[in-house]
Amino acid sequence: MLSSISAAVGHLLISEPFMLDPNFKRSVIILTEYSDMGAVGFVLNHQSDYLLGDILPDTSYSEMPVYIGGPVGLNTLHFIHNCPDKIPNGIEIGSGIYWGGDFEVVKELVSKYQLTEDEVKFFTGYSGWTAGQLEGELRENTWIVTDKYSMDTLFKHDEQNLWKDVVKGLGQRYAHIANFPENPELN
Repeated sequence: MLSSISAAVGHLLISEPFMLDPNFKRSVIILTEYSDMGAVGFVLNHQSDYLLGDILPDTSYSEMPVYIGGPVGLNTLHFIHNCPDKIPNGIEIGSGIYWGGDFEVVKELVSKYQLTEDEVKFFTGYSGWTAGQLEGELRENTWIVTDKYSMDTLFKHDEQNLWKDVVKGLGQRYAHIANFPENPELN
């Protein structure tokens, strides 16, 4: 567990249980970029109403889900993957986890049914923080930062339970918050 955000590319941000912002309510975010200029990441567990075929109508394999990566740039499409042998030019953000790559190759692989949902995850938009913003949110205990997760976590398709599962995976110190109600007034 990190108390600071240093060297956090590839780490997960887990929202505190009572976050009211609907963009990040019970969110798990993979950080893909971090510098003095700010940070970028993608919400892993907010599936959109769109499938890949809705966004790329010329793609044959249209049943792949698309997630809402965050509230910024909702007209953009991004992806993470775990298959650099198939998708060249991705940026390694964690052990065996890549952000982006040759999009023409991705479209071809998807059309030929040569990529699975266990290998790639698509996002519209992204989560972004300006310089110092994420550090401030960490000081306010808005996020828990961890590098303790399995690759399966990133490509898991159980959006309803992903946040709980990741919180429980943090160990006994945090496991109890996984059962907090979404609305503390209902307790």
